[in-house]
Amino acid sequence: MTRIVTMMALALSTATMLSTCRSASNLHPVILVPGNGGNQLEARLNREYNPSSLWCSRFLYGRDDWFRLWFDPTVVLDPFTRCFNDRMMLFYDRDLDDYRNAPGVLTRVLDFGSTKSMLYLNPYLKKLASYMSPLVKALEKVGYINDKNIVGAPYDFRYGLAAEGHPSKIGSQFLQDLKDLIEKTSRENDEKPVILISHSLGGLFVLQLLNRNPNSWRDKYIKHFIALAAPWGGTIEQMKTFASGNTLGLPLANPLLVRPSQRSSESNQWLLPSPKIFHDLTNPLVVTPRTNYTAYDMVRFLEDIGFDNVGPYKTRVLPLTEELRAPHVPVTCMYGRNVDTPEVLVYGEGGFDEQPEIVYGDGDGTVNLASLSALETIWVHDKDQSLKTVQINDVSHTSILKDDVAIEEIVKEILNVNSMESELKEYV
Repeated sequence: MTRIVTMMALALSTATMLSTCRSASNLHPVILVPGNGGNQLEARLNREYNPSSLWCSRFLYGRDDWFRLWFDPTVVLDPFTRCFNDRMMLFYDRDLDDYRNAPGVLTRVLDFGSTKSMLYLNPYLKKLASYMSPLVKALEKVGYINDKNIVGAPYDFRYGLAAEGHPSKIGSQFLQDLKDLIEKTSRENDEKPVILISHSLGGLFVLQLLNRNPNSWRDKYIKHFIALAAPWGGTIEQMKTFASGNTLGLPLANPLLVRPSQRSSESNQWLLPSPKIFHDLTNPLVVTPRTNYTAYDMVRFLEDIGFDNVGPYKTRVLPLTEELRAPHVPVTCMYGRNVDTPEVLVYGEGGFDEQPEIVYGDGDGTVNLASLSALETIWVHDKDQSLKTVQINDVSHTSILKDDVAIEEIVKEILNVNSMESELKEYV
């Protein structure tokens, strides 16, 4: 099917892009912020680790060796799925009012400040686990230089942020590290303000960073914010993840085996549908033989599926879903649509341990259109906020980083931000 771009339908060929590119010194640096699961994680097990089975013993990985936690293809096979679940788990510490790793599990993010851990989620499975590589290669073709004026901000995507008055040690440290990286990257590129490019969950972190810093800092360091497939109001699919588990497209994985770790993820709670966006009380998001649930019923839904941390969700996470203030820097939202996206989950008598029947609606296959387009309504009356929207038909949540048409649109927008509009016009 021919894809129709609903805004600025100018299509640039690779040759055109090459002919319009400038030297790297004339380009605003780009910082890439990945989405949920969008960079590699490593783990190490110490003596406190209590494996759920012999298969999960730390001795199989070496006593003190770091090993790949995400993405490891063995996750699709039980009993390794159980091991993966054990190590990805987060636990809420009531005394600290914060989240932490499972006992005996140490984790680390690789290569902060570089794109290295984001190009491929597993460097030995490049075809299967490609992530930011197509976008980086496309930017290199128009004059950017990887790890010079294209840098990356990987993070431990299991952790989120918390509402004011609550600590979030890991998430807050990431925001500080990202702020430092922005300043450093600007200094190393002739004091040019940076272009922030996020995918999915990364957009929520970036918006929080911008709104937690003063106008003077944003004016100095931020040229533009390009949000790709951002779930501003969460996703209905996330309710399925919490209720029944989500294999993330891995065909052999058992969703119930990874459900505990997915429920424990602080950032997954942040992605539950927000009543700020999903505010229609007449159309439930989840239907069961006894009870229907809208976004306003999220606490009851979590209680009914047996979720343990409803209290922290209410106090730490739910208020965050209301924080979609305009940052007063130029923003471009780019997302796919016309892809079947879960809109209503219908459960039978078997309950939440069974996968639901799904009624589909519009979106990018993961994020609903209402969430993808939310800022267009929320910021519509803010005259100080520049907002541009680029919709791309038939491009999914993940393929926006791989599809040729989508990559072309992203690069085109970056070239526009670099004040190349006048140069581009001669090629139209």
